Amino acid sequence: MFSHIQIGARNLDAMIAFYDAVLTPLGLVRMTDHDDGPAGAGWHLPGQSWPQFFVQLPFNGLPATSGNGVQVSFAASSQDQVRAAWQAATTSGGTDEGAPGLRPQYSADFFGAYCRDPEGNKLCFVHAEGLD
Repeated sequence: MFSHIQIGARNLDAMIAFYDAVLTPLGLVRMTDHDDGPAGAGWHLPGQSWPQFFVQLPFNGLPATSGNGVQVSFAASSQDQVRAAWQAATTSGGTDEGAPGLRPQYSADFFGAYCRDPEGNKLCFVHAEGLD
C-alpha cells in the first residue's frame, strides 16, 4: 500500500517523545539507523523493513505545518491496542478527535479512535478484519 510516511515537526524533541509513547502500544519500535535526510526519527515493526513512519524537520528548511484534510492511520492488531494508542496520545500532548469505538459507517468491524498530535496532524488508530 505505501512504503513510508513522513510528517514534519517544528519541535522535533517533543514530537519524537509523543510518537515514542503513541507507537509503542502498536508494537512499533524506533529505528536506530536513520542517518539520511534532515534530523528526525523513524519507526517500524520489529523484523520488518517496511512500511516506515518518520517525523523529521522539513527537507526544504521551512517551518512544518499540518495538512488540512490529511490523516495518518495506524493499523492495530486489537481493540485494546487502539485504546492504548489513543490513551497514550491524549495523555502525551495530543488532543481527542474521537474516542475509541466501533464506526460501522466504515465497516461492521471498524474499531477506531482519532486524535491530533501536538502539532495538529490528525491520526487514526484502527482495528478491523484483515489489517493485522
